[in-house]
Amino acid sequence: MPLLKDDYKRVEKIDGTIYNMSPSGGFMHSQINGNLYHEIRQQLKKSICVVSIENLDLYLSDDEYVIPDIMIICDRNQIKKDKYRGVPKFVAETLSPATSFKDKTIKKEKYAQLGIDEYWIISPKEHSIEVYYLEDKEYKLVGSHILVEDEEDENYNADLLLTLRSMPTISISLQSIFENID
Repeated sequence: MPLLKDDYKRVEKIDGTIYNMSPSGGFMHSQINGNLYHEIRQQLKKSICVVSIENLDLYLSDDEYVIPDIMIICDRNQIKKDKYRGVPKFVAETLSPATSFKDKTIKKEKYAQLGIDEYWIISPKEHSIEVYYLEDKEYKLVGSHILVEDEEDENYNADLLLTLRSMPTISISLQSIFENID
């Protein structure tokens, strides 16, 4: 029996539990992911690495998989039939009400176990980014940034560049990540 449109749902499977990824994260979520994807993609030109946005399953083990919002892949030979079985250089998750807890806890722990060097958690609501680096098999918070666009404010930081640790040729401003989300 063929699947009906309502039967197809994006899911993640972690520790034997199926997590429904529907409904989508919404407009701000997709804008942030699009902005980040665009910035990284532009800076990866002429590179062996590629950036993926929201549609590639990352296998954590033979029976566990997640769908990161953004990931950078440099071992393309590990991509087979929309499944990636390698270790990304970088992963970012943009929070939504349905995924926030899982992104901050379960997936963060799984990404550390997999050995992903850098993990960003982006909050559309707060216009903030938490930057984590993998140290001794655990993520350590190395930066927490809340966008301040008012140039008159002493905490103005819209032009602050965030540079990826494992790919220092990639730098992205806070302002460009949160562009057009309001």
